[in-house]
Order: sequence, then structure tokens, then C-alpha cells
Amino acid sequence: MTTLVHGSDTLTRDALTVLQPGFVGTTAPDWLLRRIGEGLSSVGLFGRNIVTPEQLTALTAQLRAERDDVLVAIDEEGGDVTRLEVKQGSSFPGNYALGSVDDVELTRAVARELGRRLAQCGVDLNWAPSADVNSNAENPVIGVRSFGPDPDLVARHTVAYVDGLQGVGVAACTKHFPGHGDTNVDSHDALPRIDVDLATLHARELVPFRAAVAAGTKAVMSAHILLSALDPHRPATLSPQILTGLLRQELGFEGLIVTDGMEMQAVSATYGIERGSVLAIAAGADAICVGGGLCDEDTVLRLRDALVNAVRTGELPEERLADAAARVRALAAWTQAHRARGAGSVPGAAVQEGTAPGADIGLVAARRALRVTRGERPYTPVTGTPYVASFTPVANFAVGDETPWGIAAELERLLPGTETGSYDESSADSALADAGERRVVAVVRDLHRHPWMIRALDALLAARPDTVVVEMGLNEAEPRGALHIATHGAARVCGCAAAEAVVGTGA
Repeated sequence: MTTLVHGSDTLTRDALTVLQPGFVGTTAPDWLLRRIGEGLSSVGLFGRNIVTPEQLTALTAQLRAERDDVLVAIDEEGGDVTRLEVKQGSSFPGNYALGSVDDVELTRAVARELGRRLAQCGVDLNWAPSADVNSNAENPVIGVRSFGPDPDLVARHTVAYVDGLQGVGVAACTKHFPGHGDTNVDSHDALPRIDVDLATLHARELVPFRAAVAAGTKAVMSAHILLSALDPHRPATLSPQILTGLLRQELGFEGLIVTDGMEMQAVSATYGIERGSVLAIAAGADAICVGGGLCDEDTVLRLRDALVNAVRTGELPEERLADAAARVRALAAWTQAHRARGAGSVPGAAVQEGTAPGADIGLVAARRALRVTRGERPYTPVTGTPYVASFTPVANFAVGDETPWGIAAELERLLPGTETGSYDESSADSALADAGERRVVAVVRDLHRHPWMIRALDALLAARPDTVVVEMGLNEAEPRGALHIATHGAARVCGCAAAEAVVGTGA
């Protein structure tokens, strides 16, 4: 039995301190404010909590009226994964687009402008960037969220992204350690397993994380993946060998270790969220992320009590919980100091030499990321009112299905009267019938991963060879169509850049 050095009040506060829960609503519920007063040090925001920048600013002010040093975290990667603009689509292209341009100053400028917007709204911890090396093109959950398949490219852009965010006072949380790129299973649904040797892990997966640690990333998020060469029994989030042995001791990371969402099936289906959280803190994690699905007071109380009871029974050393809480408070102090200096509101902070300044940097980056391949015949730009046929795969949980994607809205702005339809595993016949005599623009996402989509597109092109094809996922399939446009992501600005190319005003 561990001897309790501190009273139960201190123990309870430490247990609350290491939680990063979510909630429902666009204002803070009473229960959340009450728990902040009792010691809860972090709150996670999701798309359901955000309507406008003004509303978000009021929400973070409401949280800090209860406690000025509360950490307000968000999962804002830009690109396909956005919470700030969940209903509109992001003003910033994601990692794959930035990696395809391979201009680290552009990446730094994008991250800086994104960070500036977060800071102005009172958000100071971003669960980004993804430093995963997307070495498996069949990966269903990383894909365009990665800068690419090359470890060195991913490393230099991860560092630029960390620099950009933290330069305006927003702590970066580099994820998903030790690397989620070589998986064909989504850890939201089940436990992915990576069976490669240690040499491969060090030469590939760990390269960007070593770089991020050396660059001073304030936080690292663990992955719910099983790496048999490091720990054949427990996923990384619950593994002392990986979090303490590898990340802390070998890589020398001293910042905050945050878990990926504890309600994800890769952990919760086997361990449950209470035992999973205890094991994660014992393994070396400092903060428990929960709230993407479970977002009520009962969840917070269950996790708090599980941690307190684990200390009292000796399963979790009190010193480990106290150390975790101290790391949370240290990061909160860093962000608080930046807020006091007003780092997030410096006019023109996003200006970087060689790139466009400020708010337009996302569109500039999206335009640079386009890869346009013309067919064998001369391309005739679309000038009438086209029909956009979107072939829609099932969205993964991280992206969600709330955020619009495609180019129809942007084409409508350029060509009023544009219409669109969404098609799944049906043939191209419906799309052709719906299009009638209008020029077809076919929009696909990760074409190479979906045989049904390939069949539908082939049939469409056979009937209408003047069709324009826009790929908004991984650009792995051979270009086809009268014009093939690879956007390297499905952010709103990627759709805008693609629409410009379709009508002949862009690339």
C-alpha cells in the first residue's frame, strides 16, 4: 500500500488536473465550471462547441473567469480535420498539401496564422501537428493528415509547424507517438498492430518525433497502437516501455504527454476508460484526453475517482500522479505567460519572407499545392453550368461527416447554376442521368483505396471523356480525365483552388 503523503484534497485536485474532458454546448455548463474550481486544469473543445470566433472567444473567457490558468485545448489540424470551421471547411490546407509543396517557410507561416487565430479566441493548446509518416497508402485514418511518406520531409515540416504555433503562444501537441502511419486499421474502431523491427521504427516512425522533441514541442500525444518490437502486450498509450523508456528516457522529452481519446475502441474495448486511464498515467502519460464521444460530468467523476482509488490501493504511485499534474500546471503557466504578453494578437504575425501575409496564406498554400495533369486532348475550361458528381467514401471519425468537402460550392461561386450530387457504391449511371448534357466534374477522395469508386469513375470517363477529375485525398492513382487536379486534401481552400483550375483562372 502506498503511503499517502498529501491529503485527500490534494490527491483529488491532482486527479482532476490530469484530465482533459469535453462537454456539450457553446457555453460552459455549470458542472464544468464547478469542477474547474475544484482543480480541473484543462478543457477540450470540439466542433460541437464552436459557432463563430466571437462565440468561441466568449466561451474561453467564461472558462478563464473561473480560473485564469485553465488550458483550453482543441483538435485543429487544418485541412480535413477542423473544429474552428467545422461547418464551412478549413481556411488552411492540411499537412499533405503542405508536404507536397515542401516549403518549410510556407508551412511555418500557415501554422503561425492558424495559431494566431486560435490565440485570439483564447485557445492555447492545439492537438497538432500529426508527425506520422504515412508509409502505408491504405491507411484509413492518417492519409492526408500526414505531411507524406518520407521521414525527413515529415520531420522538417513538423518542426516548422511546431515553430509556427508556439511562436504565437499556442502549445503544439505533436502526434501520434510513436507513429500511426503504417497501419491499415483505424484506432477509433480497433487496435492497430505494427510488426516491424526496431531498426525500421527508428529510421522511419521516430525521425519526426525526435526532431519535434529537439525543436521544443510542448506536448506529445500518444497513439493507441501496438508496436510488437517495443511492447508486445500493451498499446503505446499504456506502455511504460514506450512512454517512459522511449519518449522520456531515450528521446529526452520533458514536456506534457497527452493520450489520444480514451474512449477510442483500441483502448476502451479492452481496458475500459477507467482502467485505461490509470494504466496510461502509470505508464508515463500526464494528461487524459476524453470527450470526443463521452462528454458529460459523470465521465469526469468516473476518471477522477478511478485515479484516486488507484493511488489509495497502491496500483498508481502517488508521486507519478503528482508529477503528471505538475507537468500540466507547468504548461498552463507557459501559455498563461504568453497570453499576458499578448503574443497571439501581434499584428502581421503571420508574415513570412517569400510567402503571402496574414489571412490569405491558406489559399496561397492551397494554390501552390495543386498538381494539374492535362489529358491527351487540349483542355477546354468549363464555362457553362457544370454538374459536380462527388463520389463519397465513409468519413473516418477524426474527420467526421459534419465538415463539407468538394468543389461544388466554390464552382457555384464562379459559375452560378452549378449543381451537385453525392454518390456512394452505385454505378456511374445515376451520375450520368443527373448530369444530363452538362459538363461533368467528378470529385473523388482516396480513389486508390476504393474499388467501387474506380469502377464508377472508369464508367463515367468512358461515357464522357471530357470529364474533369478532382482527387481530394491521397494522390496515388494514375491521373485520368480531360483534366486531373490533385488538391492533396479536402479543405475548403483546396476546393477553391481546384475550382479556379477547372474554369481556367488558376493553375
